[in-house]
Amino acid sequence: MNVRIGNQTSAHAPAKLPYEFACRNGFDAFEWFSDRGRHGWCEAETSPAECDQLHQAAAAGNVRFSIHAPYYADPTTPDGIEAIRKSIRFGGSIKASVVNLHHFPQYHAKVYAESLKPLIEEAAKAGLQLSLENTPETPPDNINAVFGVLSAMPEATGRVGFCLDSGHANLHSGTRHDYVRFVDLLGNHVPIIHWHAHENWGDRDSHLPLFTGPSAKDDRGLRGLIRRLKQRGFAGSVILEQWPNPPEQLVKSRNRLTELLGQA
Repeated sequence: MNVRIGNQTSAHAPAKLPYEFACRNGFDAFEWFSDRGRHGWCEAETSPAECDQLHQAAAAGNVRFSIHAPYYADPTTPDGIEAIRKSIRFGGSIKASVVNLHHFPQYHAKVYAESLKPLIEEAAKAGLQLSLENTPETPPDNINAVFGVLSAMPEATGRVGFCLDSGHANLHSGTRHDYVRFVDLLGNHVPIIHWHAHENWGDRDSHLPLFTGPSAKDDRGLRGLIRRLKQRGFAGSVILEQWPNPPEQLVKSRNRLTELLGQA
């Protein structure tokens, strides 16, 4: 599996800290989460000179960047469209591969999918993909329906994929404690191109590092997930969505996950 593993900016630390940590510890992916509305980082905080440096790192193949659009960015609204466009423009400037945004399952699949048309066009110009992430409220049927609509849109082919958030899948009411079943309920027409990796005990979105939650004692769920991703031809980035104390736990999680990926 041609998979990269990285970490993400955090609301609890200056953006440079997680990124410098990633570089220092040999992570080959990194995600910038536009989260200034709550805390965290936003695109405007990165200077043109810093963008050039990030672009050079990506062009050299040292790191695969992804951008997480603001969590509230709803593509059916003008404000949401503009927020996601800002993430796309930034992603293009640093040669990112993916811009990630959330599913909004309260909308009919056709309404949500068709709202993405201007963003798909902008993503194509920037040379990147869009990934649509499940929230804890998102059922697999909603994802299947959205990608059913997208599969009939030629401009979406190869440009829009699914971001599996396994922690959110573990919280969904229909697949609680069974994120592998969530993946089993996805149709073959749903391309998984990105993975947000974290754990919880099925009670809240606690974003525990891999191998510190349920998989600390039993990693069969992760093994099963990795087998399924391999069967689906997954070749994207795995983003460890936390900034633990100490952050060295991310290295331990990355190393153990690398072992499991190698065994799949």
